[in-house]
Amino acid sequence: MPKILVLYYSSYGHIEQMAESVAEGAREGGAEAIVKRVPEIVPIDVATAHGFKLDQAAPVAVPDELADYDGIVFGIPTRFGGMAAQMRNFLDQTGGLWHTGKLIGKVASIFTSSATLHGGQEATILTSIPTLLHHGMIFVGLPYSNTDLMQLDEVSGGTPYGASTLSGTDNKRQPSARELGLARAQGKFVADVARRQSAA
Repeated sequence: MPKILVLYYSSYGHIEQMAESVAEGAREGGAEAIVKRVPEIVPIDVATAHGFKLDQAAPVAVPDELADYDGIVFGIPTRFGGMAAQMRNFLDQTGGLWHTGKLIGKVASIFTSSATLHGGQEATILTSIPTLLHHGMIFVGLPYSNTDLMQLDEVSGGTPYGASTLSGTDNKRQPSARELGLARAQGKFVADVARRQSAA
């Protein structure tokens, strides 16, 4: 049974919800799935003043534990079309894992969120992939066999590079059933690829 880590950062809870759906999908795919988050680096008074969701249940991960998993699905919110600083800070501490090759051959995937429909979701995923490739990880996206990627009947996130959601500029919009379904499908796909990779 492959062991999958769903590692995320979430300011307002949107990526947190998506992470739980990714983990559900991984479990449906026959994997053990663990959800953890990266540390908050915004000062607590600033985070509180801006309404950050500080009561998230997932435990905080440490960089060295990434080596313990067969696959890692990263939940990376978009900040001005790129990776949020909290995840960048965490990944910048993985030099020891890179030096020892501990992540080579492990499956990686990314899901994301943004405030607006064209807020840089694909750019965030695409510009995050090089970090994973430097580690020798095997990146998988979200294939178009998930036909919800092609639906146009509602405003929705979702890309072939990874699941995504929209928060709105006031952060009040919550992930839709379709977006959560795509996140589950991504988790299941990662579990399947990780299982095949482990058996190879």
